[in-house]
Amino acid sequence: MSELLVKNKSIVVPGEELASGMDFLPSFGTYRDKDIIVASRLGMVNVEGKVIKITPLSGKYNPRRGDMIIGKIVDVSYSGWRVDTNSAYPAMLSIKDATSEFINRGADLTQFFDVDDYIVASIFNITSQKLIDVTMKGPGLRKLVGGRIIQINTNKVPRIIGKQGSMISMVKDATGCKIIVGQNGLLWLTGEPKMELLVVETIKKIEDEAHMSGLTEKIKNFLEKKTGKKIEPREEVRNDDMRMNRNDEVRRER
Repeated sequence: MSELLVKNKSIVVPGEELASGMDFLPSFGTYRDKDIIVASRLGMVNVEGKVIKITPLSGKYNPRRGDMIIGKIVDVSYSGWRVDTNSAYPAMLSIKDATSEFINRGADLTQFFDVDDYIVASIFNITSQKLIDVTMKGPGLRKLVGGRIIQINTNKVPRIIGKQGSMISMVKDATGCKIIVGQNGLLWLTGEPKMELLVVETIKKIEDEAHMSGLTEKIKNFLEKKTGKKIEPREEVRNDDMRMNRNDEVRRER
């Protein structure tokens, strides 16, 4: 008979037994040893149906093809831009992948993106040597103007986004701020200064309490108390800014 040996959302360490029997399936951060599923890393247990996976509590961003990221321009060359991806590996944005406009040879590329500009881009190629190419062609991909950038724990990004974008949509509805969450652990927001500060406070709270159950209800109550508004959590994303966050957790497991 199959049996779950730990509670959902509990913190486990490498080597800890999570479930017995063949009904449960191992996923990210776990492996099967005969009829026992075992944790391969420190993290929080997530049980979805019969699938068991581990959400890491810390760690650097590991770039993956298909990820939508917020990057910082750190260098401009004759053929494109070098982008800081908030990881150990920078990316290149070529002229052809940056814009559909015709650019003359030798043109001043800083008229498009300059050093210290932030962009929303998509990773479309990673070589075996970790050379990364990004593109600006796609829904929601653009240069970010104004607002503020905050850094968040990469491994808490799925929790901050919520199921089908429900958590971050609730924060947006409560504060009236525009928010984009990059899968590389950078978040951009813009709105009224007081509401921007509330977003930062809320994101920090989500990070600190990501391992706790009933988090959505806790954040809902927190935002209602702070804003005096009645908040109804949404179940799905409704705008282009959040397309980048769909299937985030699935991409991370590939």
